[in-house]
Amino acid sequence: MTTEEMNPPVVAPPNKEKIKKIWYTALLLGIITTIEFIIAFTMEASTFRVSLFIGLTIVKAFYIVSEFMHLKYEAKVLIWSVLIPTTFIIWLLIAMLIEGEAIFKVRF
Repeated sequence: MTTEEMNPPVVAPPNKEKIKKIWYTALLLGIITTIEFIIAFTMEASTFRVSLFIGLTIVKAFYIVSEFMHLKYEAKVLIWSVLIPTTFIIWLLIAMLIEGEAIFKVRF
């Protein structure tokens, strides 16, 4: 008889708090996605609609990173070391889009 047969693995009872948190997260992300779909199919194209999409996407991204990547439970220094470069990259993308649009208008 092997050791595993003599000592079968013990299965821990399910952690109801963790399961509740997973369902809450899934529900919240599902609601935000539903709102995005409603906005996409009911509003006409405008700057306001794009701004709503960007805002809701940032909220979803924050929640996904904080919950699924466990960044919410890390040290504040690590959070800031991720947040500050991300802010600069977003700023760079926005600046490039604005400058590119200005150059396009000048040329054509």
